[in-house]
Amino acid sequence: MIDYDRLTLFTTADSSDFYVSFDNVAVGKAQGQGLVDAVKAAQAAGTLKGDVNVGILNGSPTDNNATLFSQGAHSILDPLFNDTTSGWHNVAEQSVDKWDNQVALTDFTQMVTAHPEINAAYAANDGLAQAVITERQNDGLPFIPVTGQDATVGGIQNVLAGRQSMTVYKAVKAEAENAAAVAIALVKGTDTSSMASSTINNGMKDEPSVVVPVVAVTADNVASSVIADGFRTWAEVCVGEFATFCPADAMMTPEATAEATAAS
Repeated sequence: MIDYDRLTLFTTADSSDFYVSFDNVAVGKAQGQGLVDAVKAAQAAGTLKGDVNVGILNGSPTDNNATLFSQGAHSILDPLFNDTTSGWHNVAEQSVDKWDNQVALTDFTQMVTAHPEINAAYAANDGLAQAVITERQNDGLPFIPVTGQDATVGGIQNVLAGRQSMTVYKAVKAEAENAAAVAIALVKGTDTSSMASSTINNGMKDEPSVVVPVVAVTADNVASSVIADGFRTWAEVCVGEFATFCPADAMMTPEATAEATAAS
C-alpha cells in the first residue's frame, strides 16, 4: 500500500509500504516566510504601519497535511510572535472544518469583528486566502498580506492582481510519476529502498518516502514557475479583469492563442 499525498497514521501493526508526497512542513515554512516577506514589503511601501496583527486560518483539523503546514508556518512565525520587541502578534487562529471556503469566510469575518486590528493573514491554501480577500472586499477594506497554496488559477490571478501575497506550487505531475514508479516496483517485487529520499514515521514505523520539492510563487516568478512548467497557462489565468495584470506578451504564444480560441 502506498500513501499518496497524505500520510496515514497507524496505531496497529498494519501500515503502508511507501509514502509519496511533498515536503508539507516545507510548504508551511514557505508560507510563513512568504508572509514575513510580504509584511516587510508592505511596511516599506507604507501600507502597513504599526504592529503586525496576524489572523491565522489553518486547514481542516482532521487533515494530517494541514497539521504539517501549520507546523512549518509556526516554525517561522512563532519566533516573531514570542519576541516582545518584534511587534508581531498572533491575535486569532482557527482551523477551518473540511477546508470549506464558506466556513473560512465566516471564521475570518468573526476574527475581524473581534479583532479589527488584523492587518495580515496566514491562509493555508488559495481557497482560504480567497475567503480573506472576500472579507476585505465585503467590508470595503484594503487588501492585506495573505498567503496561499496550490497555485490554483484563482490563486495565481489574485497573486498577479496584488490581492494575495504568494502561493505554493506543488508539482503534481512529478508526485504522480513517483507514485507510479513505486507502484510498479512493488508489484514486480523490486527493491524500492533506493527510490526513497527520506523516511517519515507513520505511528508504527519509519516509512520509506519520496518527497517532492515545492516552490514559493509570487508575482515575480509566476512566469518562470507554474507557467514555464505547464501547470498553468496564461490563457486560463489572463481572463476578464485579470488580463490587465498579465505581461503584455502573455497571450502572444501559439499555445495561448490556440487555447483561447478553443475556449471561445
